[in-house]
Amino acid sequence: MIEIGLAYGGSALAIAEALVAAGTGDARHLIVDAYQEQFHGSGWAAITEAGLADLCCLMAERSQIALARLLRDGFVADAAFVDGSHIFHNVFVDLFYLRELVRPGGLVILDDCSYLSVATAVSYFEVNTGWTQEPIARPTRLRAFRLPEFRTEPGFESFRPFGLEL
Repeated sequence: MIEIGLAYGGSALAIAEALVAAGTGDARHLIVDAYQEQFHGSGWAAITEAGLADLCCLMAERSQIALARLLRDGFVADAAFVDGSHIFHNVFVDLFYLRELVRPGGLVILDDCSYLSVATAVSYFEVNTGWTQEPIARPTRLRAFRLPEFRTEPGFESFRPFGLEL
């Protein structure tokens, strides 16, 4: 599992708890967040105090840089949770790399999809690369997307506009 953004650690704790409950033993949770000092280290402190530091790893750098290196190093995840930058180009770059890092058929979950910048970035991948929205049982800010079982690269002739209607 890979998570973009840590802040106070709420989602990281929930994800780590789910990984522990699944009991797979080899599960790992990689968290990428360059801004933990702005939260006075509280997110990582929550992970440590919960006894989950062995399960979790924090990369304290910008996701747009770290994800490129993870791709180069052959890192693969089953799923990703994105709640980092809400600036369009940062979200788009995160999703670009996560498309490569999350295994085919894996899941990418985004928080704050009510923000136009986040919704527009994910719309490109839904419209042009075959990501399909997974239903979530109740109203939420989250959106979950299943990656296609087979990764294909769309040709430039097949590009479809992806902007959202206001």
